Amino acid sequence: MSPEEIQSRVLHQDQDVIVLNKPAGLPVHAGPNSPDHLELYLDALKFGWSQPPRLAHRLDRDTSGCLVLGRHDKAIRRLGKMFMASSVDKAYWTMVLGRPPEESGRIELPILKLTGKGGWRIVCDPAGQPAITDWQVLGSSGELTWIECVPRTGRTHQIRVHMKALGCPVRGDAYYGPDPHPDAPLHLHSRRIGLKPMAPSKPAIRVEAPPPPHMEAALRACGWSGG
Repeated sequence: MSPEEIQSRVLHQDQDVIVLNKPAGLPVHAGPNSPDHLELYLDALKFGWSQPPRLAHRLDRDTSGCLVLGRHDKAIRRLGKMFMASSVDKAYWTMVLGRPPEESGRIELPILKLTGKGGWRIVCDPAGQPAITDWQVLGSSGELTWIECVPRTGRTHQIRVHMKALGCPVRGDAYYGPDPHPDAPLHLHSRRIGLKPMAPSKPAIRVEAPPPPHMEAALRACGWSGG
């Protein structure tokens, strides 16, 4: 990814915060299986500052959309408090297999991280951490349903595990699926982020990210008209 490409993905920029439209497939951190990652490109987002911005939270490798970066230490501290207090307005769009029995609802299922020889995975378990997801159907094509999920907690893989528990796994989620279309990319997108004012004299921040190309056809089939 070139500096121009990463800069073209900036959705919002001010003195404190940058909101980036993270592409699907790009991890945010380095790892043993992640030689290419977002942190390699943060220098391109200095925009005249001496230090690059830093991540205020994270998105999974295959999740696209709104990702918040703090531009200085004070902003990082304030953003960290917002995310820890679950006071950030977050909404995700996902395409799921099948259709839930209701048009909206709330899932309150604790989730637990299990680690074994084959790696780790997340399961719904009463012994886990509290996890709450509000959801609403926005459209359907029969095979697929377009759902907006608003996580009230920020647990790893929360939406993916909760959608599976609802009986409607996320399209392209081979890990928690199974998906009858194994080559489909994960259809999970951080659509909206809303932040409280960073200071009394500053406005609140609300940003929406356009869905990634690999989700557009399914969204249109479910009634999305673009935008």
